[in-house]
Amino acid sequence: MLKDIFQKKRKYATIPSEKTKREIPEGLMNKCGKCGKIQTSIELEKNLKVCTSCGHHFILNAYERIQLVLDEGRLFEYDSEMTAEDPLGFPGYKDKLAAAVEKTGLKEAIVTGEGTIGGFPVVIGVMTFEFFGGSMGAVVGEKIVRAVESAIQKNYPLILFSTSGGARMQESLMSLMQMAKTSAALAKLAEKGGLYISFLTDPTYGGVTASFAMLGDIILAEPGANIGFAGKRVIEQTIRQKLPDNFQTSEFNLEHGQIDMVVHRKELRSTLIKLLDMHSQKGGVAVGR
Repeated sequence: MLKDIFQKKRKYATIPSEKTKREIPEGLMNKCGKCGKIQTSIELEKNLKVCTSCGHHFILNAYERIQLVLDEGRLFEYDSEMTAEDPLGFPGYKDKLAAAVEKTGLKEAIVTGEGTIGGFPVVIGVMTFEFFGGSMGAVVGEKIVRAVESAIQKNYPLILFSTSGGARMQESLMSLMQMAKTSAALAKLAEKGGLYISFLTDPTYGGVTASFAMLGDIILAEPGANIGFAGKRVIEQTIRQKLPDNFQTSEFNLEHGQIDMVVHRKELRSTLIKLLDMHSQKGGVAVGR
């Protein structure tokens, strides 16, 4: 009928089916945790995982950092088969370790080894937050100490990239003693005049901050990285005071003399090359002492 032709038709929203959702490749898009901008993974990778809108630095895993820093991304890895044990029989610890290994493809929260940066040989250690929150257990401490000893033996500069939630509670005192153990090893490096560059990434907290991460001759950090011992919320609840919005960020720590420089990821390699060149020109005597 004529009225049916001109009758206003209702509009209905179409809801995508679960099947349609599953057809979208996982990890294709990324949302910036700071400004909320949606970016493709390809776009983000080209920009070294730095937000093209606000400059927020996405977290890198150990091997991504190694590819970024070392010449041709080539690393001669140390102690690659070293894995954590469960000395205290902590409930569920073995299962969580196995899950972390399966998820990350790593054996522990740090990768150590040697390579070159701008042609300068270095011993390097890179922590990864995705493995057990970058927590420091006995193996992490032991690998760092061995890396320090290699730097002393070969007379190479040492560079450690830190990210961590702190000491690994499942290993109790065996974890906490790594603070003293790594610090003692670095004291020996200092006695030999070796250069130690500490680079802090987001986040770096707890026992790692209270030991080797803050003992560098030169301490660098990425923009916006959160660095401290206890977290901001814990401190506010303890002192019952509101802390500044930028409290514990790289910029806040730089302003208060806790670090030497905030380095954008795009300038990381060139900055390290300049520092290593300065060190070599000084005949191997650590700058900043």
